[in-house]
Amino acid sequence: MTEKNYNVIGVMSGTSLDGTDLAHILFTERNGVWDFEIKQTETVPYSYAWLNRLKGAIDYNERLLEELDHDYTALLANIIRNFISKHNIKMLDAVCSHGHTILHRPQEGVTLQIGNLAQIAALTGQTVVCDFRVQDVMLGGQGAPLVPIGDRLLFSNFDYCLNLGGFSNISFEEGGNRVAFDICPVNTVLNHYANRLGYAYDDGGGIAKNGKFNADLFYELESLDFYMAPYPKSLGLEFVKQTVIPLIENYNIQTEDKLHTFTEHIASQIAQVMAKNKRGSLLVTGGGAYNTYLLGRMQESMLNTIISVPDDNTIQFKEALIFALLGVLKLRGDINVLGSVTGAVRDHSSGKIFKV
Repeated sequence: MTEKNYNVIGVMSGTSLDGTDLAHILFTERNGVWDFEIKQTETVPYSYAWLNRLKGAIDYNERLLEELDHDYTALLANIIRNFISKHNIKMLDAVCSHGHTILHRPQEGVTLQIGNLAQIAALTGQTVVCDFRVQDVMLGGQGAPLVPIGDRLLFSNFDYCLNLGGFSNISFEEGGNRVAFDICPVNTVLNHYANRLGYAYDDGGGIAKNGKFNADLFYELESLDFYMAPYPKSLGLEFVKQTVIPLIENYNIQTEDKLHTFTEHIASQIAQVMAKNKRGSLLVTGGGAYNTYLLGRMQESMLNTIISVPDDNTIQFKEALIFALLGVLKLRGDINVLGSVTGAVRDHSSGKIFKV
């Protein structure tokens, strides 16, 4: 039996802007079978100033984006250095970083994840594997979702893997291929309205639970064109800012009612996807896995589905874990992006490797 071990850090910043997730991972590969151990983990929140820059970046011109990319790369490198120092992590094979998505318009051949500049290797003093999405878009893909290769290799004991982060996305096997796609916005919208009420997020969905259902808003949300489109398909912040929020704002109702109705919409969209597939086990991760009201509404709509919520580290750091895996696969020259998932013309090994 051959065995290979990898000592890496996975780094992820999601569209929900919770902060930068870092996870120290030990991977073991034995004859094509992968195992992992999540060691130290940390989420480093953004300062108020950085939150404002990241939220506003979608409207930046090219010069401001270049400046932001430079500054964010320095910020990210400092976060990574501090994490390594704090936990006294030695002998790393690589830091595998997603960066932070600012622009994602794959239909126009555009996707931008800042923090992936070459100087990040020198700034961290580590080999860095990053910028995983651009190559896929160049190959005609959506550049997303990238997590399904990890679902296949690390979580094959579940029939479906659902992430409830800034957006919801799902992956599963179908006809021998891994299928995955974005379903709908989640925390990008829920956090927006929780912020209006003075909260960082709606803890456990308690605010939404006490709101009132608005049928007109619900059915207008359900009728958005994106939900009618076939997969592969993916969402970006542009969809939330240009389509979803303006639609919700057309309704002069309480913020609590907007949260309640949008939560019903999330549960409905996920249930519709599951209804088209066989019954089975569903692994739920991401920050939305702590939204007990949302999970309850999902379960009531999917009685034939066994919903499983894992340990806190897996809930919070699954994406960092899988981007760590993507980096390892890139170092090996192995496939880390599935064309069946993204719509690219072929499976491929994506990402850039920057060495000190």
